[in-house]
Amino acid sequence: MAQNPARRAALVDAAIEVLAGDGARGLTFRAVDVRAGVPAGTASNYFANRDDLLHQVAGRVHHHLTPDPEVITGLLRAPRDRALVAALLHDLLRRIEAHRSGYLALLELRLEAARRPGLRTELTRTLRAELDANIAYHLGEGLPGDRDTVVVLYLAMTGLLLEHLTLPGLLDDPAALVDTLVARIAPAG
Repeated sequence: MAQNPARRAALVDAAIEVLAGDGARGLTFRAVDVRAGVPAGTASNYFANRDDLLHQVAGRVHHHLTPDPEVITGLLRAPRDRALVAALLHDLLRRIEAHRSGYLALLELRLEAARRPGLRTELTRTLRAELDANIAYHLGEGLPGDRDTVVVLYLAMTGLLLEHLTLPGLLDDPAALVDTLVARIAPAG
């Protein structure tokens, strides 16, 4: 396997774009090579098989969507109330809108995981760890609500993001809906 980390990252980013644009069925090594603008056969030198590429995509999408520590530090200067929860979710919405193709690729990965047990196991492990980390973070920072609050906010945001990114224009004002979700789900004080 080839070891150039920058080339590998570029190939995985190209795979994200292919997944977002063409779906899982369109994800081939050749399609990745074309999207990355590299010679035919390059992707097959970097990834053992399609499953390996899919696993790399999952990790890279999460890397792209990771919050900026400086932004989070700035947000955490605020009181631990609903407004802070809303601000954190607005930051999430902003990050996902900025990397729309990554989130669409993640949706494709979820669908592909329904058909591929190995990918399902890995993606479930990754998303479970992320949800557990979000719960621990919420509770550790003293934000309003309990574990169930975080899970319900997660489910609500997942639905909001699905509708907003796959059917733009369906929701009149996704940002305002974030505020509504927080007001309805997170307890006051």
